[in-house]
Amino acid sequence: MKLILTTTLLSALSLSTCLGGPKEDVKAAVGKLADCPNYTWTSTTAVEGAQFNAGTITGKAEKGGYAVISQERDGNVTVAVRKGEMGVVKTDDGWKTAEQIRAAAQGGGGGGGGMRGAMLLRSPIPGAEAGRLADKAKDLAAADGAIGGDLPEDAAKELMTMGRGRPGGQAPEVKNAKASVKYWLKDGVLSKMQIKSSGTMAGRDGGERDMSRTTTYEFKDLGSTKVEVPEDAKKLLGT
Repeated sequence: MKLILTTTLLSALSLSTCLGGPKEDVKAAVGKLADCPNYTWTSTTAVEGAQFNAGTITGKAEKGGYAVISQERDGNVTVAVRKGEMGVVKTDDGWKTAEQIRAAAQGGGGGGGGMRGAMLLRSPIPGAEAGRLADKAKDLAAADGAIGGDLPEDAAKELMTMGRGRPGGQAPEVKNAKASVKYWLKDGVLSKMQIKSSGTMAGRDGGERDMSRTTTYEFKDLGSTKVEVPEDAKKLLGT
């Protein structure tokens, strides 16, 4: 009898380990996306009370290689190429690094898509971001065909500032920061992710305003995406 009970207990423990939970399911789905040789994503951002449409961002990434990111806004298309921590942007004056764009902006230049491109370079590659946020999320749970949960305050503040910094490296102050993340899986692979964040932002004029942002990512063409990188961009990246 003791042998039977012990065997039954071990089997139950093994089964629970294999099944995992919502967080494990998300991390496994994100891992499968990362293991794809390539994929395409689109992202749309809605900002409550905004007077302009940020436009859709389209990205194409290859495993361990390049990511080409483009955004159309007001009839203009901005293109950035990233590889690892490095990135370049196509401007009216040719391909530029983030450092060159900042230098041009300080000198009164930076037009021709440079500043919009710098924003693309600050945007995280969503496949990696999905895993990072899953690690930070509190109590991920399944509901309504998705898996979601709240994010801690430090992550909410980071999402609200979007990596922006002021002179001297100081990011804008955010009060009452809140954020949540939601994942949709298809055949065990991440197919969609939505991030919601809100808070009270301090402006340069000393005033404050409430903001809320919703960004939705969708993933497609896994394994069939063709990532084409201009030679001039490759040269500037040193590859």
